[in-house]
Amino acid sequence: MDGPELSRQELMILKDMEQDLCADRLLDRRLRTLRRGVRPWTSPGSWSRRHRAGLYTGVLGVACAILLVYAVATSSPPLIWAFAAVWVFTLIRLIRLAIGWCRTHDIGP
Repeated sequence: MDGPELSRQELMILKDMEQDLCADRLLDRRLRTLRRGVRPWTSPGSWSRRHRAGLYTGVLGVACAILLVYAVATSSPPLIWAFAAVWVFTLIRLIRLAIGWCRTHDIGP
């Protein structure tokens, strides 16, 4: 440094501030991993939440396929409407999963 040296009291204050900042694990992890797209501050349950969302979407997809087969085989209007409703929910879930995947993998311009 080209400027004046810090006094002993200023160094002690600076050291105390650094210790307080390092004691905050969340902040410390954020500062150590400054890469864009990495979210170390997310909660531990976020991994299971994402995979649970994928499981629910898969179950909706299977239900959608079963309803489609029954609706085509029977030509029943209630089954056709049920298929349409489940199809819409499945598409919404797929879009939400795709958006979440793009956010975590830093896709974009």
